Amino acid sequence: MTAFVNNMKTVLLLGGLTGLLVGIGALLGQQFILPFLIMAIAMNLGVWFFSDKLAIASMGAQEVDARTGGEYYRIVEELARRAQLPMPRVYISPHQAPNAFATGRSPSKAAVCVTQGALQLLNREELEGVIGHELAHIKNRDTLTATIAASVAGALASIAQWGFLLGGGQNREGGNPILALLAMIFAPIGAALIQAAISRSREYVADAEGAAIAGSPRGLISALQRLEAYSRRIPLDQPNPAMNNLFIVEPVNAAVGESILHMFATHPPTEKRIAALSRLL
Repeated sequence: MTAFVNNMKTVLLLGGLTGLLVGIGALLGQQFILPFLIMAIAMNLGVWFFSDKLAIASMGAQEVDARTGGEYYRIVEELARRAQLPMPRVYISPHQAPNAFATGRSPSKAAVCVTQGALQLLNREELEGVIGHELAHIKNRDTLTATIAASVAGALASIAQWGFLLGGGQNREGGNPILALLAMIFAPIGAALIQAAISRSREYVADAEGAAIAGSPRGLISALQRLEAYSRRIPLDQPNPAMNNLFIVEPVNAAVGESILHMFATHPPTEKRIAALSRLL
C-alpha cells in the first residue's frame, strides 16, 4: 500500500511539473508554451533516469566497496539482507556536516550515502539506526518521490528566471513583463509546495521501520539527537536547499536563514521523532 501511494505521488509530481512549466511558459508569452512543454517532457525523463546521480554528484560522493567501505559497508550489507532488500550502492560524501540520505528510483537501483562527518561522529549502534532508516525509505519506495521532488523544486525557480531573461520581460509576441515577473516570483513558491507534497509522515514511518530493521530504536534515537545538535554547529555546505527532504535530518544551510528553512520544513521536528521512537522501547 505504501509503495502504491508513493507511486501515485510520483505520477502527480511529474504531472504537476508539466503543468507548472507549461503555465510558466504561458505567462511568459505564447511563444514559450511549446518550448516549455518540450522542456517539461525532457525534464520528466531526466529526473526519472538521472535524479539519483544528480543527488549523489551534488554531494561530491564517492562509491565504496567491501574493501574501501570498512565497517560502514558491512553494516549496509547486513541490514539490507535483514530487510530483504537488494544490496544498494554505498557512497561516502566528504562533507563534515553529519547527515545521510538514500536515493534511487527502485530498490534494485538504490544508493545510500553518508557524510564523512556522520561516520566520524556516530558509533556502530547509531550508524545502524541511520542506515536502517535509509533502508526503510528504499523499501517503501520513498526515494524516487523524494529525489524527484528535490530535482523539480530546485529547477523551477531557475527555469522561471531563465525564461524571464530570455524574453518574458519583452512586451512582444504575447509576452507580458508583469506576468513574467510574477512567474519568476511565484515559481519558488511552487517549488516549496512541491516539497510540501512529500508528507512528513514518511519520516515517522521510516523511523519506526528503520528501528525494526536495526533491531532497536535506541541507536536511531541517539543518532538523531547527535545529528541534530552537530548539524547546527556544522552547517551543510551544499548549494541546493531543495534537496533538504532527502536527508535524515533537515540540513541547516549557512547560506539560508534558519527561520526561512522552518517555514518550508520538509521534516517533522526532531524532538517529535525521538518521542515517537521512545514509545517503541
